[in-house]
Amino acid sequence: MDIIEKARELGKLIQEEESYKKLQDAQKNADADMELQRLIGEFNLKRMSINNEASKKERDQEKLSKLNTEMREAYSQIMSNENMIAYNEAKAAFDVVANRVLAIVQQSAEGADPETADYSQSSCSGSCATCGGCG
Repeated sequence: MDIIEKARELGKLIQEEESYKKLQDAQKNADADMELQRLIGEFNLKRMSINNEASKKERDQEKLSKLNTEMREAYSQIMSNENMIAYNEAKAAFDVVANRVLAIVQQSAEGADPETADYSQSSCSGSCATCGGCG
C-alpha cells in the first residue's frame, strides 16, 4: 500500500470519527434552521451596507453607526442561537482531533518520531505569527 492509499484510509477514518459525525449533524441542523439562516442573511446584508457606506466619499457617520449597531445585534442573535452554539461546540471538538492529526503528520514529515509526535493545545496560541515552530 502506498502513501496516497494510506492517506485515503486516514481520510475515511477521520469521517468515521465521532466528533466529525457530530459536526456534520450540527452543520445540517444549522443549515435547516430557517431563523438562523435569516439572521445570517441579515448580518451579511448589514455588513455589505456598511462596506458600501464606508466606501463613499461623503459617508453618513450616523448611518454607519446605526448599521454597525444593527450588525452587532444580528451577530449576537446568531451566536445565541441553539443550533449555532451546538455547531460551534462540535467544531471546537472536531478541531482538537483534526489539529492532533495534522500535527502528527507534519511533525513526522519533519523527522519526528510518529509514536510521540502530537499536538499540544497548551503551547499553541493558534497564531503562527507569534510561533517559534511546532514540535
